[in-house]
Amino acid sequence: MTGFGKSEVSLPTKKITVEVRSLNSKQLDLSVKLPGIYRTYEFDIRSLAAASIVRGKADISVSVETTATQTSATVNKDIFREYLRQVNDALAYSGVDADYDAIVPVVMRMPDVVSTQQDSASEEEHAALMQAVGEALQHFNSFREQEGETLIADLLRRVDNIEEYKKQVEPYEATRTETIKNRIRENLAQLKVDVDTNRLEQEMIFYIEKLDITEEKVRLTNHCRYFREVAAAEEAVGRKLGFIAQEMGREINTLGSKANEANMQILVVKMKDELEKIKEQVLNIL
Repeated sequence: MTGFGKSEVSLPTKKITVEVRSLNSKQLDLSVKLPGIYRTYEFDIRSLAAASIVRGKADISVSVETTATQTSATVNKDIFREYLRQVNDALAYSGVDADYDAIVPVVMRMPDVVSTQQDSASEEEHAALMQAVGEALQHFNSFREQEGETLIADLLRRVDNIEEYKKQVEPYEATRTETIKNRIRENLAQLKVDVDTNRLEQEMIFYIEKLDITEEKVRLTNHCRYFREVAAAEEAVGRKLGFIAQEMGREINTLGSKANEANMQILVVKMKDELEKIKEQVLNIL
């Protein structure tokens, strides 16, 4: 599910900033962006993040800012001068006027012009980095918990709507039976043939029994109740709620196939609409 977390940890000469972002995904897809000096700690960061994030397309970004007035970075003057000479020669050969406001930033980015004496982080800096990662993950999970509570509340409201539509189906069941019987009798009357009344009643009973939706309503009620129980009592319920939603869909589809009545069909369509929204939202839950 989506989430965001950020943390900053300050050292005497540096400030480390960690940001964690995620989007929905069925599996854990983790990307870690680190300054070169922290590359050796990538495995530690991935292990800590994987245990916390569990699932989602997640990006962890680490940046470090120097706060000291002095820096370990130095400019190699001889290399800078040689690069500048070559650029000037190339511009003169091409007949282009030199614009040093534009040339100097380019030369500064060339290989070996700027170097740093520090090639590894201290233990103190390593500890600060892992602290920042841990705090960012805590904030990230807090964000997801708040979003999850909102999503669960929306899902339960839609389950309530499905059950309400199911109740609204019931008044049409009794009238539907009489309507079906009358329609059969009217069609037979138009044929103007002799009919065995007893046999007709038996056949109508068999036909109407096939359209009975009592079992589907009971199973749908049980699925709705189980959906609420799982949402309230368990962790990492996303996949399980998805499975329950599939079972609810089967019962609703059967209700629709057996409805044989316009008002019932309308209510079934409304139930399907709520269920599709549930399926979409369940994908956002861990």
